[in-house]
Amino acid sequence: MTDKNSKLFLYEALELRAELDARIKTLKDCLPETRQNRDRLSLLRGEHGIRRPSPDFDPAAARNTLRKLEFKRRKLNSAIQQANFSHLIEFEGDSINLNEALETRKALNEQIGELHQQVVSSAYERVIYKEGRDIVEANEPSYSECVGKLEQARLSFRLLNRLLRRSSFETTVNFEDE
Repeated sequence: MTDKNSKLFLYEALELRAELDARIKTLKDCLPETRQNRDRLSLLRGEHGIRRPSPDFDPAAARNTLRKLEFKRRKLNSAIQQANFSHLIEFEGDSINLNEALETRKALNEQIGELHQQVVSSAYERVIYKEGRDIVEANEPSYSECVGKLEQARLSFRLLNRLLRRSSFETTVNFEDE
């Protein structure tokens, strides 16, 4: 679903970039100089015989196509980055561009992992048996405080994710797909 100028929406550009990555990987894996194929395509005789390119596979044409796809991917990635820097969203009272939002989402995801560990650690108090009695060390911060922080981080992450997803359907990328 492109706009009137044949430009891509951000979500379409992201899908196209993933498709180009897959095509590039396939072509690279077919080339004889690829490490993965170096041993398989050597002209040494083994128990499976000699390996050589199929009649309908032209390594030179594949290299040419690969260069074109890599160039197209670089152009597309540049256009995606430009769109990410130019489109703004409102998040927690601040106006941030999509690049900042992506970095914030990454940081929030890491923070959620850390807060998860705090919740797990604070779920049980440490009890030390000493001189015939139990000494209880209170958790700092408390379990309920850790759960509250974790829930707030999860809600912020969900909101930010939704804003990013919505933006991918609203933002156009200055790249025309053929």
